[in-house]
Amino acid sequence: MSSKPPIGLDSISALAFHIIVSKLTPCEAAAVACLNKRFKDWASDDSLWSLFCSQQLGLSSPVDPLGYPCASFKAAYGAWREAYSMYPWSLVLRVKNVWDRIKNWLSGNFPEVLPTLRKGASEAELNELEKSLKVKLPPPTRVLYRFCDGQELCSDVSSTTVSRNLCGLIGGYSYYNYLVNVYLLPLNGIIKETREMARLLKSTRPNYIVTAVSDYTEKMFFLDCEAGQLYAGTKNLITRREMMPCVPNELITTVHDSRSGSQQDAMLLWFEEHVRRLENGIIKLREEGNLRSISLFPEEPPLCSVATTCGVQVRASAVFVPEFSDLMQEAEKYMFAYSIRMSLKPEGCFVHGMSFESCQLYWRHWIIKSNDNVVDDVNGEAVIGQFPLLRPGKKEFVYESCTPCHAAPGSIEGSFTFIPGRLADPKGGPFEVEVAKFPLVLPDYIF
Repeated sequence: MSSKPPIGLDSISALAFHIIVSKLTPCEAAAVACLNKRFKDWASDDSLWSLFCSQQLGLSSPVDPLGYPCASFKAAYGAWREAYSMYPWSLVLRVKNVWDRIKNWLSGNFPEVLPTLRKGASEAELNELEKSLKVKLPPPTRVLYRFCDGQELCSDVSSTTVSRNLCGLIGGYSYYNYLVNVYLLPLNGIIKETREMARLLKSTRPNYIVTAVSDYTEKMFFLDCEAGQLYAGTKNLITRREMMPCVPNELITTVHDSRSGSQQDAMLLWFEEHVRRLENGIIKLREEGNLRSISLFPEEPPLCSVATTCGVQVRASAVFVPEFSDLMQEAEKYMFAYSIRMSLKPEGCFVHGMSFESCQLYWRHWIIKSNDNVVDDVNGEAVIGQFPLLRPGKKEFVYESCTPCHAAPGSIEGSFTFIPGRLADPKGGPFEVEVAKFPLVLPDYIF
């Protein structure tokens, strides 16, 4: 039985060759182009490089890293490779992906933050920071700043009010009169804040730089440039130089190995986890009046509990507060802020078969546990001095408070006592509304 002679590459049609080359990587396509002129012409087809730019860089038009138009997609791809030639390409793509996801989420949910994001820093600017602070930045952090040089603060604070949105990219929380809103420092801000903290801490940690801060409090995040870990300062930051790691240590790899494409420091992991939580709705925007900000209080189980009793829904969750935690104090070692959101279902409240159009909170009961042991049992009128009146279709009543916990994990659960109608005009007897247990846990990632 005679066999067919093998088909030479020269006999492959242009369409077949295009299909084959489209399955290759850009580097492989460039290598194929070296075989002969015919292959070079095929491998140089701009529709092929349009595909590469779309798949790897998410580009829909041929632009360079600064956003300037290029003559072709092939030229655009070359401009990107040249601009980041000093870094592993896989790391560059990973960092671009995280920034694209952040900006995409902001565009659809919180566009006010986009103007605060600075254009990417240059290699010269990054080198100047290293020279000024005598540090060597981990490559993932360098690439993060190549894409975006932190934030220009967009909120103004007067003596009486915050006049604009809280635009911190990382977000925060509030309780009582305490407000946290964390933003990413630009390079010049890193130099300024790091020098100030070096003075306060007496330069005991020369490899640490300040990368993120809260606009209204002393909450700060420090990057260990040598090990690649990110730390949050505690209550004892100034007096004892106490900090807590923000990312699991075991995830930080090959920080200063320039040959490895699997580099990941805490800054990159921190950003990836943050955008994952935003995309999945684990954390969301909070709107209070005309003020909007990213709230770090979890909105999804298991970190957020939800219970509905007699038509009253209560959602509850907590966030760890490192800046008020005291690792040297056994009785109040960890501090947590918690948020309670309550609302009345559209059909109103139902008590003993009767329907009411409103109900008003009168009493609260909290059981606070640490390691399953009850450490506090609280009863009292109102919540933060208020007696919220709930009506169908109205926005959630939200209030925040805080509690220490000497050992994690802990939990809070309890109930509210409501009166049908209004306290001044009751329509029935009191009824209890469940607040389902929600956890007080030390998180793997601290924000």
